[in-house]
Order: sequence, then structure tokens, then C-alpha cells
Amino acid sequence: MESKVSEGGLNVTLTIRLLMHGKEVGSIIGKKGETVKKMREESGARINISEGNCPERIVTITGPTDAIFKAFAMIAYKFEEDIINSMSNSTATSKPPVTLRLVVPASQCGSLIGKGGSKIKEIRESTGAQVQVAGDMLPNSTERAVTISGTPDAIIQCVKQICVVMLESPPKGATIPYRPKPASTPVIFAGGQVRADPLAASTANLSLLLQHQPLPAYTIQGQYAIPHPDQLTKLHQLAMQQTPFTPLGQTTPAFPGLDATPPASTHELTIPNDLIGCIIGRQGTKINEIRQMSGAQIKIANATEGSSERQITITGTPANISLAQYLINARLTSEVTGMGAL
Repeated sequence: MESKVSEGGLNVTLTIRLLMHGKEVGSIIGKKGETVKKMREESGARINISEGNCPERIVTITGPTDAIFKAFAMIAYKFEEDIINSMSNSTATSKPPVTLRLVVPASQCGSLIGKGGSKIKEIRESTGAQVQVAGDMLPNSTERAVTISGTPDAIIQCVKQICVVMLESPPKGATIPYRPKPASTPVIFAGGQVRADPLAASTANLSLLLQHQPLPAYTIQGQYAIPHPDQLTKLHQLAMQQTPFTPLGQTTPAFPGLDATPPASTHELTIPNDLIGCIIGRQGTKINEIRQMSGAQIKIANATEGSSERQITITGTPANISLAQYLINARLTSEVTGMGAL
């Protein structure tokens, strides 16, 4: 499997996403788009760059594995060329490594790390590249950053091995993709309403949003009703808008009565004791992630003697609760399928 991929013999179409700073994106695009045009033509891969006035941009590379490796090679060598050019104007004596950041669904990171870190250690040792998987998900998404640094050749070999892992362990469940936030400041409308995202749906539109979709809005999985994958991104946008609780560090709006947020409701579910740890995470990291992403308040009852289950109370708008349920269910699924290291 690995040798086939290394030789470009595996003609599987893959999509790899990279997170880049504005300066890096400028280097890839080149004057009048000449560099990226050349990369597309010579590699045979589709290379798309997200638009928007953002400090960070997403570069999406799609194509057969051999085309992706060619595109990565061209990007890595271009970055090395930039480093060499910048060094000629500085007093630095040691050449810094080339660094690329991949954006990978969190559900695949467990396979990439391996049991006790065995897989990531193997990749580091066999390629000579440094590989770091971020512990936290990128804001408002279910993706993590995977940082690769080293020589261009080491990076190319490392990407090949990561592609093998991604092909062998497809993402589980739906992925909420990371979308970099624009650099613009929020717009304050008359009446004190703040909207940082002009494209987001209005706060009262949850039922409309879910009614007018061609696919079912929910599927039943186990004892949980979870949003259909196609609804997740929209549901997440709504959840972020409809959060009925004031985030820490922010003051309550000075215009009571103008707030169109739906009233908070409460939903309860029970989780087996032996699975509660995967929901809470080390020092509460996972439950805090779920709270932050869903905008819901989540309380976990203390263990009661003689009971094999714990009660979880989720409070928020319908969108908050749906997203929190989905994220909790995703954690349980990953634990049950042996991906609990995520």
C-alpha cells in the first residue's frame, strides 16, 4: 500500500487542505497568478485558494495522489526558495525549515497519531520531518491543524505517508470545515445589533432553514437525533448567532427587548459511566470544546451510587442543543470505534 502510493501507482482522488498566511498565499499565486497557474498545469492537480480579506486562507489541492504529491513538491520548493531569498537580506546563518500546515478532520487525527503516538513517531523517523498535531480543534470547526516542517524532500515523503493514513481511515461522521474569519471589524447596526457575518441567516430562521432542505434534517443514530451532514454547517452558523448566554468577557447588550434570540430550552440525555470520560476529556478540554462550538450550556451530573449512567443537561436554543448533541454523539462514536485518543 505504502510503496504503491510512493510510486504514484495509487490513482485515488484525494482532497488536501492547507492553511496559509497571506504572505504565503501571495507567494503561491505569484505575479498575475502565474505561479499557481504553472503549478496547476505541471502537477495536474486542482488548486483552489479561498477568497476573502482574511489573515489566513485555505488552499485546497484535489486530484489523483501523484498529482497532489507534485503540487506539494512545487509548493515546498517555492517556500524554500522564499526562505533562501529572505536570508540573502538578513544576518541569519542557519536556514529555517520549510513549514506547511494541513487541515485534517479531527476524526482522522487518532489514526494519524496512532496508539500511544506510534504512527506519528514512525512518520517522523522514516521521513525526517517534524509533525505536530494540534490538541484543539480550529475555531468553529471539527478540524485540526497538522504542522509539518523540514526540508522539501522530507515534507513530500511526510505528505505521502499522511495521505496513506487518510485513505485507510476515512473521516467518521460529518466534518464542519474550518473557515478563516475575515479581518474586518464587526458592523454595528442601528439599535446596537452586532453582525460580524453579513451572510449568516437571521436568528428566527432555524425552522425555515431545516424545512426547505431537500434532504432530511435529522437522522436517528442510536438514541440521539443528529443533524444530517449537509445541515451541520448551517446549523453551526445559527447556533453561533442564537447563543442565549453572554460569552465570558462580554457585557450584556444595553438594549433589552431588541434581542431576537429564541428562548433557551433544556434537553437531557444519559451517558454510560464508562464513556463519560471521552465526553469530558483531559482536564475538561473536550466538554469545553463542545460548549464553545455549540454555544450551549452543558452540565454533567455527579455520579450517583448504584447507577451505571450519568445525566447530561444541555440548555440553549434548538440550534445550540442540536449541535451539542451531534458533537457529543461524535465523541461517543469515536470512542466506541476505538478512536478515543482524539
